[in-house]
Amino acid sequence: MRRIIYVIALYWLVAACGEPKRDFTFVQLCDTQLGFGGYSQDSLSFRQAVNVINNLAPDFVVICGDLVDDRDAKSFEDFLLIAEGFEMPYFPAPGNHDVGNTPSDSTLEVYRRTIGPDYYYEDHKGCRVIVTNTQLWKAPLAGASEKHQEWFEATLAGHSGQGPVFVVGHYPLFLENPEEEEAYFNLPLPIRAELMGLFEKHQVSAYLAGHTHRRVINHHNGVNYVGGETISKNFDQTPLGFRMWEVSEQSVTHQFLPLDSLINSYQLEK
Repeated sequence: MRRIIYVIALYWLVAACGEPKRDFTFVQLCDTQLGFGGYSQDSLSFRQAVNVINNLAPDFVVICGDLVDDRDAKSFEDFLLIAEGFEMPYFPAPGNHDVGNTPSDSTLEVYRRTIGPDYYYEDHKGCRVIVTNTQLWKAPLAGASEKHQEWFEATLAGHSGQGPVFVVGHYPLFLENPEEEEAYFNLPLPIRAELMGLFEKHQVSAYLAGHTHRRVINHHNGVNYVGGETISKNFDQTPLGFRMWEVSEQSVTHQFLPLDSLINSYQLEK
């Protein structure tokens, strides 16, 4: 009898409150890269972005690699000091400037000791955010790349069909065409094809990247490939800024938000 009463009470509680709200927003921040556009200016832009994002109050922030330009102790320390200002969780991915164009066990160890894990995942309101180390795809490191790939495939499969999946990295898979030749700004063709197959199989909503310092937006076989605008320096004359993503049961959308306009809107100190 007591169990029946409990079930009835639970039924009315769910009916009164409705299903848990799963709508949320997050920010995609690319290439804070302290020192690339001028160390003082990049530090200022990052601080301004933190203040603006706190006013926007997304659920979390992803940072698509190249946290710093020169991976020394001071740059990493300054990045962490500024990032501590976020009033929500932030999830950084390593870039080539953070672990080297050709990563080694020692550069990975420094990054892990200073910043944190170079690949990991977070679950939020039915969504999975998978943060990757694209350097282990771009310039394979014996042992480390195989371990990264095994983890990535298992992490994708472990959430397949359960809700939206966002993969976060630094290197775009491609810039204009999935069949384009490998160059500095994209990934090798074999790993690119493998990853795109995995994205489609496991219904990844979007792959988020940086690295190019310009807007790169593509859609292929149901997957969004979105990267580009930075808060350090852009090559395509796009103003400094970031992307706000809105995730609901019905849709996943994103829009670019210029940093200066938001500073003026919130009347923040420049």
